[in-house]
Amino acid sequence: MSTENEGTAVPPAPSAPPPPADAPAASAPQGAHPGSAPAAGDPYGPPASQVHHDPGESTSAPDPSWPPPPPPSTPAYGGDGGAGHGGAGQGWGGGGWGADEGAEHQQPEPKNGRGRGGLVAAVLAAALVAGGLGGGLGYTLARENDSGGSTTVSAGTTGGNVKRDPGTVAAVAAAALPSTVTIEAASSSGEGGTGTGFVFDKQGHIVTNNHVVADAVDGGNLSATFPDGKKYEAEVVGNAQGYDVAVIKLKNAPSDLKPLTLGNSDDVAVGDSTIAIGAPFGLSNTVTTGIISAKNRPVASSDGSGDKASYMSALQTDASINPGNSGGPLLDAQGNVIGINSAIQSTSNGGFGTGQAGSIGLGFAIPINQAKYVAQELIKNGKPVYAKIGASVSLEATTNGAKITEQGVGGTEPVDPGGPADEAGLKPGDVITKLDDRVIDSGPTLIGEIWTHKPGDEVTITYERGGKERTTELTLGSRVGDS
Repeated sequence: MSTENEGTAVPPAPSAPPPPADAPAASAPQGAHPGSAPAAGDPYGPPASQVHHDPGESTSAPDPSWPPPPPPSTPAYGGDGGAGHGGAGQGWGGGGWGADEGAEHQQPEPKNGRGRGGLVAAVLAAALVAGGLGGGLGYTLARENDSGGSTTVSAGTTGGNVKRDPGTVAAVAAAALPSTVTIEAASSSGEGGTGTGFVFDKQGHIVTNNHVVADAVDGGNLSATFPDGKKYEAEVVGNAQGYDVAVIKLKNAPSDLKPLTLGNSDDVAVGDSTIAIGAPFGLSNTVTTGIISAKNRPVASSDGSGDKASYMSALQTDASINPGNSGGPLLDAQGNVIGINSAIQSTSNGGFGTGQAGSIGLGFAIPINQAKYVAQELIKNGKPVYAKIGASVSLEATTNGAKITEQGVGGTEPVDPGGPADEAGLKPGDVITKLDDRVIDSGPTLIGEIWTHKPGDEVTITYERGGKERTTELTLGSRVGDS
């Protein structure tokens, strides 16, 4: 589930010659309405089926502090069925949450003219032909009925000069776009992709997703391009694979950078308006709108490489998010950043003949309150800091809670001796059902909720042991780094 990736350039539409000034309107083909475009076949084909969880996959018992192995059928960041990095992934749980964007960083070329570019060009060509037809007819009728006067009313200004009121989508987009960048990342072997980021401070730090820049971490190439076309080389300051957050810094950063204002994701309500900015399929500086569809949505995703998974308690939005949107800002109606677009749930097969998934209205963003903390730690120390309870939990998809396993990872103790869970009295076999007032239905949900907190936070754990419900207070520990 994710949103990173480059797209194929859309070719220009073919031009249509203007109608002769005195020519009568062309007649429409028999059986067709004058001026209508010819019917086209369905370029998408039959709908793709949803990806389902494979109950046959084994489930591991990682330490929720990290590094937990990916949950069963962890979806990938996009790509073939996932919208961004990695291949078509399966979500954990019945709904397959977490099909993350991006499969390969390289998008296949459209085939036989039925790809995204061919489809758009064909539609534009038909529109131009129909427009020319109607234009010729309209000119002829206007000339015959012209009595020497004119009833045309002209606007005082063109659309480009109209001032947009504060709070409109156009005004928010105009203010935010200059602080949003398109990121190109490539490994030393040339593999990579395209994502998005936004200006975090005046020192040139840009916040994005880890999976957007992961290929450039070890000796790769990284650049950021602003909407005005100015391009800057950049370097990775720090990346947090578990949080899926990264910070890069522009080389020779300009002095007039304008950081985007950070909002408060805790105050967001379901139904609030959202605005997403990114580079879907390589189309930089694209703006889409929607609402907050849900809060605290547990999402587990991976880059499709079989490496560690990322976990979040996400903001869900129906704003259109596609491969290339990853790392871009999710804004509220006032233009404040409330999240980082990171993942999408998608059908198992992409449209436009590309084999890469796209938006079906289920997008997920990392809440900005969490991302801000992670970014500040990365700028300060270069490494992420994770909160932990010090116990291994099962990643099996259930609705009953997060069960502390009987065995830890690699033969370690399932409950760290002297750790937070041990001091709180938790034992192997206990099933955690709540963290404060958040209902915990699985191990991934617990991990995502723990990571919304900071080390040292005190939380109330509700758990079941021997059929009886109990509660205990627990002070979260910490772990530094992803390894």
